[in-house]
Amino acid sequence: MIIDVKLPAALASECGGARHLDVDAPPGATLADVLDQVAAAHPRLGRRLRDEAGKLRRYVNVYIGDEESRRLQGLATPIDGKDVQILPSIAGG
Repeated sequence: MIIDVKLPAALASECGGARHLDVDAPPGATLADVLDQVAAAHPRLGRRLRDEAGKLRRYVNVYIGDEESRRLQGLATPIDGKDVQILPSIAGG
């Protein structure tokens, strides 16, 4: 199944300006599986999303459908055909 991974403009520069990436995920794929494929195709983007241990960076929020992945099972969350949206945290004051 094809998963639509949506990116903000701030991260699009890491993958040639694309705001949407199509990832071919097998049945039962998890968020980690999808991010592995994204990182294989776009290594710079992969490094911006996960740290050296493979964990999501603290300033990266990933939504599966309408749910934030940290409130689900994190990287072990099954995708189940839902779109994935990646949003960096924005801080300011």
